[in-house]
Amino acid sequence: MRKDVRILLVGEPKVGKTSLIMSLVSEEFPEVVPYRAEEITIPADVTPERVPTHIVDYSEAEQTDEQLFQEISKANVICIVYSVNNKKSIEKVTSHWIPLITDNTDKDSRVPLILVGNKSDLVEHSSMETILPIMNQHSEIETCVECSAKNLKNISELFYYAQKAVLHPTGPLYSPERKDMKPLCVKALTRIFKVSDLDNDGILNDHELNFFQRTCFNTPLEPQALEDVKNVVRKNLSDGVCDNGLSLKGFLFLHTLFIQRGRHETTWTVLRRFGYDDDLELNQDYLFPPLKIPSDCTTELNHNAYLFLQSVFDKHDRDRDCALSPEELKDLFDVFPYMPWGPDVNNTVGTNDNGWITYQGYLSQWTLTTYLDVQRCLEYLGYLGYSIIAEQESQASGITVTRDKKIDLQKKQTQRSVFRCNVFGDIGSGKSGFLQAFLGRNLTRQKTINEEHRSFYAISTTYVYGQEKYLLLHEVFPDFDYLSDADMSCDIVCLVYDASNPYSFEYCAKVFKQYFMDSKTPCMMVAAKSDLPEVKQMYGCSPLEFCRRHKMPPPQTFTCNTAAAAPNQDIYTKLTTMAMYPHARLRCMCTCNRCTFCLCQNLLNSELLQTVRAKLYAVVLRRHVSQADLKSSTFWLRASVGATVFAVLGLTLYRVLLRQR
Repeated sequence: MRKDVRILLVGEPKVGKTSLIMSLVSEEFPEVVPYRAEEITIPADVTPERVPTHIVDYSEAEQTDEQLFQEISKANVICIVYSVNNKKSIEKVTSHWIPLITDNTDKDSRVPLILVGNKSDLVEHSSMETILPIMNQHSEIETCVECSAKNLKNISELFYYAQKAVLHPTGPLYSPERKDMKPLCVKALTRIFKVSDLDNDGILNDHELNFFQRTCFNTPLEPQALEDVKNVVRKNLSDGVCDNGLSLKGFLFLHTLFIQRGRHETTWTVLRRFGYDDDLELNQDYLFPPLKIPSDCTTELNHNAYLFLQSVFDKHDRDRDCALSPEELKDLFDVFPYMPWGPDVNNTVGTNDNGWITYQGYLSQWTLTTYLDVQRCLEYLGYLGYSIIAEQESQASGITVTRDKKIDLQKKQTQRSVFRCNVFGDIGSGKSGFLQAFLGRNLTRQKTINEEHRSFYAISTTYVYGQEKYLLLHEVFPDFDYLSDADMSCDIVCLVYDASNPYSFEYCAKVFKQYFMDSKTPCMMVAAKSDLPEVKQMYGCSPLEFCRRHKMPPPQTFTCNTAAAAPNQDIYTKLTTMAMYPHARLRCMCTCNRCTFCLCQNLLNSELLQTVRAKLYAVVLRRHVSQADLKSSTFWLRASVGATVFAVLGLTLYRVLLRQR
């Protein structure tokens, strides 16, 4: 909504412009009328629309043409006043005032006009027969009001209509010539209908209509009122009501009826609630709500946002196969002004055998967008109506800004659920295959990928000690001389070399030494194409020795040439584990949840052990020790036994882990 409304009154001398303003303010006809009234501001609390209103008078005797042009450019609505008993003043409306206003206003931002016939107390007939052809000829004219400053007739109504013409203009909504809504209005209301159609069956049932009514007008419809609305539609439109619900045609018909009956504020209330501005474009403040993101922090979707996106997926997955066909995906994005996902998305997230994005792939793509470009994510959620359907203040409420990574390192724990892995390697080392293998695609399936639709990202979920996490792989272009901040910023670095190419490892070694040797970012070396014969790398030392010197895990062998089976996913779990625990030097690079190390990790992270540890801490360390206890041999015996038990358990656990290594 506008912060204020500026009304300008123009017209020929002696038609009563100043008298109208003074009659409104004093509620009586002035005996003495000056040439021009000073600008008047009406406070918001005394106006029907609760918006401050400025009323500006014009006098040909006191103002120059230049001053008039300035006032026209500043006005939100212009009232052209004529005298109903003066034909010349009526003729001047079309011959002088409308052309003058048109020439001094921006063509793209039409200023609404109100025709005001003053001095109706002096005649017995109406001027409407003369004025109606003028209104039909000029679409910028909102309405015409006949009034009398002397009798105070329609004075309040005049300024109410002027205010209404600014706050709820008819022009963007309706075409009087065609007697129908304009295409932009139909497009906006169609999107609103589809967002409100929660089950995507093409009709608004009673539950959906009540939710819509409560969302827009803060009050539900009574059952009888709801039935009356349907009956009005049934009476005028055969297919406006289907299965006792309102169809899209019926929904559009209702709003056409509102506008034709002068209740276009109802349509504007709906449009503005769903984020539209006066030009029927989605407001930038609606699409991009403020969201503060400190440096070294990342953005993720929270639980409410995932629930909303899940409901959107379920709404459009009509065949219930947990995947979105091209038609279903197109239907989902029908509320967008453009198609947001290109063909590269199918090579970024998981798909089924038909190449359709799965439920997990769908959520993964949203997670990727949130992480890489949160502003775009806010925009997309706005198109889907997140703040309205989820009943939140804005899309920003669906975003979690994680804490600084430095704090995670200090506390040696993280609350994040998305981890970024930048993949480095020379040309032909197998980086692209490594990314696609994460999505379950072996070499045979990868060969079917169109090179034009290639993606440099891959994202999916992994499980680390029973916790679901997202791993985001990013293939970095092999330009050794220049790495951007985005190439350097990640949670873990994966250095891929071709085990069958003797010159492939050298690139990885140089990248590590120049960019990551002194950083705190954990690194992993991957020997790709392990199905081919391994050759000696033409470097100063072997990859294994290189890793030992720099305290890295040994090179991990990997291949995506696995015949019909999907490539092994263990290596991605290892990458996620290292990203989650960058401070820990893992004795075991296996996260199979079966070996001794993994079982011990699960035990240490279990709620049972955490509870037992907390209780022991409370009993042993927080217990009040009196002077009598310190002198008692029983107390010291208990303390010695407890310390011995903990020492024995610790030694046993250490030996088990040592034997496993």
